[in-house]
Amino acid sequence: MRETAPEYITVDYQEYLRIEEASTDVRHELVGGVLHAMVGASRRHNRMIMRLASLLDRAASDGPCEVFVNEVKLRIAWDTVYYPDAMVACDPNDDDPLVVNRPCLVIEVLSPSTSATDRREKLLAYRTLPSLLAYLVIHQDEQCVERHWRETVDAPWQVAFLTDGHVPIPCPETSIALVDVYAGLPSVPSSPAS
Repeated sequence: MRETAPEYITVDYQEYLRIEEASTDVRHELVGGVLHAMVGASRRHNRMIMRLASLLDRAASDGPCEVFVNEVKLRIAWDTVYYPDAMVACDPNDDDPLVVNRPCLVIEVLSPSTSATDRREKLLAYRTLPSLLAYLVIHQDEQCVERHWRETVDAPWQVAFLTDGHVPIPCPETSIALVDVYAGLPSVPSSPAS
């Protein structure tokens, strides 16, 4: 029996926004004009995002930066829109009520179903954003953060893998201790040797 190709729904940006507004049970990302349904996250994944957002929100306090999680869209281009796990925007002119256009920080927490996308497709897409200063990829199964950053919007991108200490955050300007990100989470059981 021959396998059939999956069906893809191609839409423009305005149609995508209408679909998302009408959808009550499934969120979609728009990648190159093609809709992709998103799967739910684990409790561990959710707790990590909430912890990160709380730490960032506390650092932002009454400043110009706003912290967004899960439900807020990030527009990369007219045919590409993602739902990052968390992001920070500090530009007062970035005031679209439905999407963020100019984030300075984007965070994704890895999960088995999104790991390749977060570390390749989204990394390349996010780095095209003129306003972005840092992209953090947070590992769930080990204490590790992949930090992609640049000192200024004109500087070259750098990468570092952090397993202890603090993660520098460009906006709001602060740092987050890795132990605070992973505190209170049950350790991940190691897989049995084969």
